[in-house]
Parts: sequence; structure tokens; C-alpha cells
Amino acid sequence: MELSGGEILFASLKEEGVEFIFGYPGGAVLHIYDALYKQDEIKHILVRHEQGASHAADGYARATGKPGVCLVTSGPGATNVVTGLATAHMDSIPMVVITGQVHQDMIGTDAFQECDIIGISRPCVKHNFLVSSLEDLAPTIKKAFHIATTGRPGPVLIDIPKNLTAPEVRIPFVYPKEVELRSYNPVTGGHLGQVRKAIDQLVIAKRPVIYFGGGAVQGEASEQLTRLGHELGYPVTGTLMGLGAYPSTDDLFIGMLGMHGTYEANMAMHECDVLLAVGARFDDRVTGQLKTFCPHARVIHIDIDPASIAKNVAVDVPIVGDVGRVLTEMLACLAETNQRAESDELAAWWQQINVWRDVDSYAYDRKSDTIKPQRVIEVMYEVTKGEAYVTSDVGQHQMFAAQFYKFDKPRRWINSGGLGTMGFGLPAAFGVKMAFPDSDVACVTGEGSIQMCIQELATCKQYNAPIKILNLNNGYLGMVRQWQEFNYESRYSSSYVDALPDFVKLAEAYGHVGIQIDKPADLEGAIREAFAQKDRLVFLDILTDTEENVYPMIEAGKGHHEMRLNPKRSEFI
Repeated sequence: MELSGGEILFASLKEEGVEFIFGYPGGAVLHIYDALYKQDEIKHILVRHEQGASHAADGYARATGKPGVCLVTSGPGATNVVTGLATAHMDSIPMVVITGQVHQDMIGTDAFQECDIIGISRPCVKHNFLVSSLEDLAPTIKKAFHIATTGRPGPVLIDIPKNLTAPEVRIPFVYPKEVELRSYNPVTGGHLGQVRKAIDQLVIAKRPVIYFGGGAVQGEASEQLTRLGHELGYPVTGTLMGLGAYPSTDDLFIGMLGMHGTYEANMAMHECDVLLAVGARFDDRVTGQLKTFCPHARVIHIDIDPASIAKNVAVDVPIVGDVGRVLTEMLACLAETNQRAESDELAAWWQQINVWRDVDSYAYDRKSDTIKPQRVIEVMYEVTKGEAYVTSDVGQHQMFAAQFYKFDKPRRWINSGGLGTMGFGLPAAFGVKMAFPDSDVACVTGEGSIQMCIQELATCKQYNAPIKILNLNNGYLGMVRQWQEFNYESRYSSSYVDALPDFVKLAEAYGHVGIQIDKPADLEGAIREAFAQKDRLVFLDILTDTEENVYPMIEAGKGHHEMRLNPKRSEFI
């Protein structure tokens, strides 16, 4: 069967089981879009901005575990997805991004809408390809999906010159069954000797902590992680990216750690003597000041990416491998030994942790006559019974969502962790809704973030994606204002958001439902009404306390034991 380049692209994507392509057409991809028109197995989603395409594909990938795919044209179309590539790259999200390129004969001539997207994207992708011949197209797609989804996942870009997709140029189509990349062979199983060393360290620990990150989600290791926690009876803490990999309502879970984590989680990290890190990369928002990070601990680190081990923190027992497989091996080794931590010492450790828990570091004023953002998230959790897919943008609202929505399942918490990308939440929620049309999908955002990709409200209307948007509107760029209050003597330089739109009218102009809430007494009723409207997108503009801060907070240069707690905590604890 002879196919054109455009037809080969879609035939290859079908072989990879692709359901959706999020994209935006342009000159360099018109041949591809013509081939798209002639097939009906893969659904194309027309976004309103290429950044929206990349975030929608990202949200789809995070929620499903399958690679998200987007298609854009050359030049500005390609550069507009760079933020989405960097977002996915930082959080290890599998994506395949297809960009059009000018005719091969014009590359390097500064042709209309030409740019070197291979060079531009190289620092923020797992790999990229410039297809040089039509015969290479199908094998390149096979390689891209393999690279994106194996080892440490990540985005892969394929740049296709326009002449290679011309309908009159046709070759026989054969999709490769296997792929071999001599320089790319990720390790999956852990070294058994290292696994046994890890178990030896864990069972003699006096003050152990299990710390997991986003790798536990990407590695589908939730079941094994939960079993290990229960088998050992040790305290478990997770990063922002890992939430849901271990049930947040479990008694052993001591909350999120890091800059805005719980007092008990951060103090336990500081005082622990053995730390098991599962699929985590020890980033600065988790560790605080590296010089004082876990000063008493022997560190066991499991990660699929050898470059992540000992990159930031010295490790005593490194284990390279797929976290799910390694945890399975650890459970098997644990079953072979009768040795366990001394019960008296473990009980004393839990007694100390419970003293830290009594600090109630997330406490806030529940009697306020203004709407507290924390209460918004609590009500949403109650209304959705903890079963919603929740996306967020970046800022205070993101932290409140992470703190107060108890995620018991992986892939329900969809947020930009490493890059911190404002504008991510709405298109990501749309991508999730495409994957799970019958599930509740909520986007927690702020009046600053939502305006960065608000045009995707039109995409939601076109494709009937009835997500719920909770806009925590405090009239400020909240996290910027908080840092300016703490570190710049309340000089609020450009953090006040002036000339805000009427979000209710704006939502209605896009064909959706808009509701504004400004009284605490109206909050629960409005959120219940929103989630009851199963076939409509509802935009809740919630006017929250303008001066509420996120606590606890580890400020720059501080350690886990130097958290800043709410100074008014004693008034409402």
C-alpha cells in the first residue's frame, strides 16, 4: 500500500493507538491536515492557541498515562509549543509533538515561518527529530513513541518538512514492529544486591520516612508503594507531583512535604535516620537548604533515571530501575526476612510525629466573614467525594488545592510542578475531560493564571467539555504578593491585578455558565450547583480573602526545621 507522507503519519499514529490530536493548522502542515480530513479514526481537537494544544496533550497524558499528541505548523506555531514542551519535560510527561517545517530546499534561507525548532527545543525535550526522507517518517514516529514512554518519560518532537508530506509523493507503507536504539537502553529492574541493602537499612531504622515523588505516579507504582508502607508501618510523605500515588487519607500519610508541606512531614524529614526516596528528584522546593537537608539520614534512592540519583543529595544506597518493579522486588525481599524495626522505637517515632501533627500547620480562620480559599477546596472535596480530576494553574491556589484536596488515587492531580506554568490549568482540564468525559474535572485557578489561556473556553464549547472552573479571585498575583509581603516590606510591585474582566459575562460570552460568589454562606450551594450541571461548563468566580497567605512556608535559604507558620494560628486553632 503506497501512502503519502501525511497518510503515513496518520497510519503510524493509528498503529500507536492515538485517540486524539490537539492542534492548530498552518501553511507547513496543510498537506497533513488534508490527510487528516480523509480519515476518521483519530479525532483532531482544534484549540485556539498552540500553547493550549501542548497543555491539553499534557493533561491527557498525565491523566491516562498514555502519550499526548499535538500537531502545529512551523515558525510561531512551533515556538508557541515550547512552553508546553518545557512543562512536560520538567515533570517527565510523555508527549509526541509534531511540527511542520518549511520545504527542505528552503531550510536555512529565512523562509516565511521558518525557525530552527530542533535547536530551540533541544534543552526542553527528551529527544527531537528532523525527518530527512519520506522513508524515515514511519520509523521516526515509532522511535518517538518508544523514547517518550520508556525510561524516564518525556516529550519528543518530530519536525517534518512540508515537501515530505506532499500528496503526490507516495511510497509503500510498513510500520516497524520493533525499534532498536543502540544508545538508548533504559534499565528497568533494580540490582538485587542494592535492593537487599535497602531492606537491611530499612528494617533497622529507628526514625524512618518513606518519601515519594512524581516517579511513583509515572511508574504506576501506587499499589506497591502502598503495600510497602503498610508492611513496614512507616510514615509516608509525598511531593506536590506525587500526590495520589499513596492515599492521602491513609493514617500513615503525614502530608505533603517541602516549601508548603505540613509541619509533621518536614520535621520528620529533618529528624529521620533512614530515608527511602521513591521516584523523587530532590528538587529545591522539597529540600529547602541542602546543607541542612536530612542531616541524620542514610538515603536510599530509587529512580528510573540514573542522572537523577545523587544529582542534588548524596545517596547511600542507589537503585536504578523502574520504581514499580523495584518496589515489587523490595516487597519480595522483605517477605524473606523476619526482621522488622524495633516496635518500641517505632512507637516512640510515631509519638513524636503525632506531637508535630498536633501543631495543625494548615489551620486557618474558619469564622472569617470573607471567603477563605482553603474552604473553597474543602467544599469541592466534599461535593466531589474526592473523586474528581483536579487541574490547577500556578500560585497560591495551586498550593491550597494540594493541601486541602485529599487525593487517594494517582493521576487525579494534574498540575505544572517543575516549571510552574501559569495558563496550564484550563487546557489541561480540557485534555483530561476528553479522556474521561463521564468524570468530574475541575480546574482550580486564579484571576491572573486563567487569563493566560482563557481562549480555550471556546475549545471547551466547540467540543462540549463541561469542566468546572474555580477561580480563586483575590485581585492579586497571590504568591508574588505573599513573597513581597514577607521579603520586600510589602512593596507590592506589579502584583495587583487591575482592570479585571467580568468573568461571569466573559464565561457567558463563550457560551458557558458564569456564577460569582462573594459570601461564605453561598459557597457550598454554588459549588454543588456547578457540579450538578453535568452538561455545562460552569465558571465560578469566587471572591476570596485578598490577604490570605499559604502556610507553612520554608523561605529561601531555610531548612525543613525552619518553617514559617501562620502568626495568627493561635487565634483559630
